[in-house]
Amino acid sequence: MKETRSNDLADVPKIDEMLCFSIYSASHVFNQLYRPLLDELELTYPQFLVMTALWARDERTVKDLGETLFLDSSTLTPLLKRLENVGLVTRNRNPADERQVLLRLTKKGLALKSRATHVFDCIGKAVGLDAQTVNKIRDTIASLRDNIHNKDKHES
Repeated sequence: MKETRSNDLADVPKIDEMLCFSIYSASHVFNQLYRPLLDELELTYPQFLVMTALWARDERTVKDLGETLFLDSSTLTPLLKRLENVGLVTRNRNPADERQVLLRLTKKGLALKSRATHVFDCIGKAVGLDAQTVNKIRDTIASLRDNIHNKDKHES
């Protein structure tokens, strides 16, 4: 068995120097922050993202929602079924194009939006940054995501 020497690992970055770890660990902390808030709404974080996207723009196709959330239909469909089963959304075939499934918020789904405002307020307070800084960080991370996403698309 070969011994590992410290100089063999000199090129390995420290964990706290890795951008991916900073994003991963921030995501983990965000999930912990969201969990009790979303438990009150009886939503998981992915379900909350779906509802937030629909509150921003109702009556959209599953394909459009998947593109917005960067989720494929095999991930999205079970989420949507659960939201439909609890009466927050409806899923119906588009009469103009049977291949498309249209999503619509129900009255119950629309009503949940007012309760969700509390979640956005709590997260904003916990982040503790001004809006300009938050926007800059968000835009930078979105750029990073898009660069990686587009690189993967071009290499496929």
